[in-house]
Amino acid sequence: MKALSEKEINDKLEQFEGWDYSENAIHTTIEFRDFKDAFSVMTRIAFEAEKMQHHPDWSNTYNTLNISLSTHDAGGVTEKDFKLAKIIDDLVS
Repeated sequence: MKALSEKEINDKLEQFEGWDYSENAIHTTIEFRDFKDAFSVMTRIAFEAEKMQHHPDWSNTYNTLNISLSTHDAGGVTEKDFKLAKIIDDLVS
């Protein structure tokens, strides 16, 4: 899978609320009601990521989840990252 150009990434990001592009990855921060809700969503994302064999770089502090997506094998952001971002958005909404 080939990495997308910066223009392609920014064009695609117009369809994603709350995501941005920097440091060769797309990023979002999601706040939940509490730790339990944040961890529950992380678990659901983990199952989807495992099915795709595409795993996010993420961190969790109490009710806040920070996610970065990049396809390391391709050296940048690919369609695979946007597919996982869509799944994440669908799980959160």
